[in-house]
Amino acid sequence: MKHVWPDKAQCVVVLTFDVDGISGALNRNPDARKFPSLISMREYGPNVAAPRILSLLNEYDIPASFYIPGYIAETHVSLVEDILKQGHEVAHHGYMHEPPATLDPFEEEQILDHGSAILQKISGEKPQGYRSPSWELSEHSLGLLASRGFLYDSSLMGNDIPYVLEVNGKSLIELPIHWELDDAPYFAYVPSEGRRIVQASPEHVYQVWASAFEGMYHYGRSFVLTMHPWISGRPGRLRMIERLIRYIREFPNVKFMRAVDLAVHWSSRDSK
Repeated sequence: MKHVWPDKAQCVVVLTFDVDGISGALNRNPDARKFPSLISMREYGPNVAAPRILSLLNEYDIPASFYIPGYIAETHVSLVEDILKQGHEVAHHGYMHEPPATLDPFEEEQILDHGSAILQKISGEKPQGYRSPSWELSEHSLGLLASRGFLYDSSLMGNDIPYVLEVNGKSLIELPIHWELDDAPYFAYVPSEGRRIVQASPEHVYQVWASAFEGMYHYGRSFVLTMHPWISGRPGRLRMIERLIRYIREFPNVKFMRAVDLAVHWSSRDSK
């Protein structure tokens, strides 16, 4: 995989944040508003953790991508504006964090367009990237994304470098992810939603993610990390992420990129 990355990097690192806030909880159960502890834990994400994450990224001069449901964007406009002002990407993540696999085709289409309109109103530009809530695409999702001119999707797990999807005569770049590199399986303890996992320690997750990075670096792949501010924005966990950033920076020829920039690079590379 030598020299497939910009600047002849050995490995690219993409830090991504799904700013779900209360949207996922409300989509699963509209009565979630009756659970103040649950709502407060979720609101911690956009209200407290996201600004803290932005400060961390600014300190290390790292560009990142933020996937934001339309509902969260329209109720936290100043946060979206701050993300954009700092040069990060704002991408599509549904409206109320609706997994497309739970929708009929008309509902999915309406939600996709509604979310895009909200992000465009705030940013002035249509989002180029999409990540499926809960990584549960429907059989119609890729076609809808391609027909609306999205550059890339980040919901599939078929490789550990970007790859091109041919959909209805159009090309869509896939920036693959994996549950290993997502904070929710390790940390998301939510009793009111029936999620009662034994929470991992930050040290354990650091070891998993550092080992995953070492493997991606060795094979010259792309390291795409998915985090949620309401989960990983807690102080001890965010300090672990800072430690991981510092560790990654010890390796030569590593390039941090926004997802959209990686997709643009791969698209131009594929067209040559």
